[in-house]
Amino acid sequence: MQNQLYAVIDVETTGGGIMGNRITEICIVLLQGTTVIDKFTSLVNPEQHIPPFITGLTGIDDDMVRNAPTFDEVADRILEMTTGAIFVAHNVNFDYNVVRGEFKTLGYAFVRKKLCTVRLARKLIPGLLSYSLGKLCSSLNIPLVDRHRAEGDTDATVLLFQRILALDPEHILINTFLNARSKEATLPPHLSADHINALPEETGIYLFRDQKGTVIYVGKAKNIKQRVLSHFYDKKNKEYTLGQNTYTIDYEVTGNELIALLLEADKIHQYYPKFNSAQKKPVIPYRILQYTNRKGVIQLAIDRSKKIDHSLEVFYKRSDAIERLEQLCFDHQLCPKYCNLQNTTAHCSHYRIKNCKGICQDKESVALYNIRVQSALASLQEQKESYLIREKGRAIDEHSFVMIQNGIYKGFGYVHQSEQVSHFDDFETFLIQQKHTYHTTKIIKSYVRKNGGNNIIYM
Repeated sequence: MQNQLYAVIDVETTGGGIMGNRITEICIVLLQGTTVIDKFTSLVNPEQHIPPFITGLTGIDDDMVRNAPTFDEVADRILEMTTGAIFVAHNVNFDYNVVRGEFKTLGYAFVRKKLCTVRLARKLIPGLLSYSLGKLCSSLNIPLVDRHRAEGDTDATVLLFQRILALDPEHILINTFLNARSKEATLPPHLSADHINALPEETGIYLFRDQKGTVIYVGKAKNIKQRVLSHFYDKKNKEYTLGQNTYTIDYEVTGNELIALLLEADKIHQYYPKFNSAQKKPVIPYRILQYTNRKGVIQLAIDRSKKIDHSLEVFYKRSDAIERLEQLCFDHQLCPKYCNLQNTTAHCSHYRIKNCKGICQDKESVALYNIRVQSALASLQEQKESYLIREKGRAIDEHSFVMIQNGIYKGFGYVHQSEQVSHFDDFETFLIQQKHTYHTTKIIKSYVRKNGGNNIIYM
């Protein structure tokens, strides 16, 4: 391996992840074995504005690159230095994908073997608190001049890589990383292939955590390992940034997709992860409520409240609440005025409900009217079903269940086939309690709609 060529590269860019990111400066140091044989560095005109926060980080502004060569003018030099060489960088996937993206705009497919000094250092120099270039150089007494400039960072990465080569003289680890079947070249810098290989290929949820252990993303999958890997193969900016911030991955096998969906919703509600966008927007439900006016008449109305009142029906669309209240009013001969379905100080005159018995015109006693209101409210309660959804468990010898009691999601659980359970109360022993939310309601309703009566046991 003494004659192996390594192109150690660093690029400065306009920022914004990978997609649409343009190079503002590049430096390449070519090594043969451990010996430096060539070097190229240049500012690059990105042909777009450099954001102020990037200028604050690198010191490179629009004026500095205005007369610099564009990427197509330095492309031949980059190809000359990297042909036959292994592409080496600190957090290699970033630099490699940016360079490859620039060549793609020129219609050229840039393909090189690559090595990441972050991942190599984590293996060969374990136990450090941080593997950022600055912290590594400080820990290893490697000089780092002009941080966040291409030449300064490349020169430091060369010294780090030379140290790595000395720690792996037989290139055992390096050859493993270069193996086409190895995940090491495609994984984010802080995750080992062993960590990924330990993930199950089963249905469940997974949680990405950052360096502090904070949950930054929650997902569900029919195949946890496969889904996790798909995040790292995706080159979208969001997925790239997620990978860069992930240090550990936790998971929980659920045995079926329904519980995975419910548990994912619960974890998003619990942790509010920064990289989850769906299910984070708070949804305040509508509900049918009752109150007694100054005449003693029980009135019904639609209100919004974060608190879910279990005694009355809850809706997540105002139109659904109005439709339900209109039907309730019609079925029980209630007054549209006293159900707040119309704004009027006179007697009711609803476009559809014409069977009011005259409470709004004092033609009916308050007592008789209130009896029908109470009957209407009782019908709402009666329509709240209690049932179990029975699904596959996490193993062959168990099954799972999701419990809905009086229309409210209570949670889920797992029961071994040796257990004798038949009544609703029996299942409560195995219940893992969960919160009833807008999202769990949608998930369960969707499941029931798709599956009809299959797997559902009414109690």
